[in-house]
Amino acid sequence: MTVVAVYFLILVGGIVRSTGSGMGCPDWPKCFGSIVPPTSVDQLPENYQEIYLNIRLAKNERFVALLEKLGFTETAQRIANDKSILVEEEFNAVKTWIEYINRLIGVVIGLFILLTVWKSFKLWTIDKWIPINSLFALVLVLFTGWIGSIVVSTNLLAWMITFHMLLALALVGVLLYVNHRAQRLQPSQGVAVDVPTKVQLMLIIGTVLMLVQVVLGTQVREEIDRISFALGDLLREEWIERSGVVFLIHRSFSLAILGVHLIYFLWAFKYAARKSKVSLWSQVLIGLVLLEIATGIGMAYFGIPAMLQPIHLLLGSLILGVEFVLILQLKDHIQFKLNSD
Repeated sequence: MTVVAVYFLILVGGIVRSTGSGMGCPDWPKCFGSIVPPTSVDQLPENYQEIYLNIRLAKNERFVALLEKLGFTETAQRIANDKSILVEEEFNAVKTWIEYINRLIGVVIGLFILLTVWKSFKLWTIDKWIPINSLFALVLVLFTGWIGSIVVSTNLLAWMITFHMLLALALVGVLLYVNHRAQRLQPSQGVAVDVPTKVQLMLIIGTVLMLVQVVLGTQVREEIDRISFALGDLLREEWIERSGVVFLIHRSFSLAILGVHLIYFLWAFKYAARKSKVSLWSQVLIGLVLLEIATGIGMAYFGIPAMLQPIHLLLGSLILGVEFVLILQLKDHIQFKLNSD
């Protein structure tokens, strides 16, 4: 349930970004200083932009000081000297509530993880790594939430958004690992054990390539954000043409990803039992890869429809999750085969 909730949050996060609602709430964790945000600008003081700008700047000063203490002097200076942070957006009720809903879902995920930790401690004597990793997921979600507050205070710095998304993917990985170890405590459902190691190796290569592709996608998104801002969010059909070499690399890289995953799928189809989890999840994986490429083509040739942007992000995240599940499953099968031998 928690994994599904995190993926839903990733989808909503994509909607937040595609609608430009990231600064719908200029403070954190409250929204315009309230638990329930305003619905009209009349509910705010006349100098609300100045008030929340000063709040953000004060928080950034503390964050810069922390980075300097930790030795990240160059990063601290980049934040301190970034003039885009000084821009304060005008109130927009729709954007405010989109961002507010995004935060509410984050709270729900936090509650789900607390329940996961509570349930996991019953398994301490059976497999202590289940509660340990559940606790790590709790720490990670708190850290991710704090980084989310820094994303707001720095006025959506592009690299901070990327880091925030990678933390969400790491959280998914930890939760999937907890789920995998818990499932191992249940009776085996009889998966073929004669899957050669080359299948897992090809899948690992595909996962690494996919992670690189996700990072490249964030670079494309950063460039698109810059172009859309320069064009006043108009002329969407020209955004791809102006994005330059970053988009070309991202587009070409998808062919390598497709090739590696097709090889993996053919090998998995050849070696794994037809109704095994490996076979079924491999079918899901290749379907997601094809859908991801299709949405990428749709964005490239139809002026980056806002509707496709969060779907494209969600599909990429789902691919990484399914790959991780398959790597864990194949690792278990290979280890079981070695132990049997």
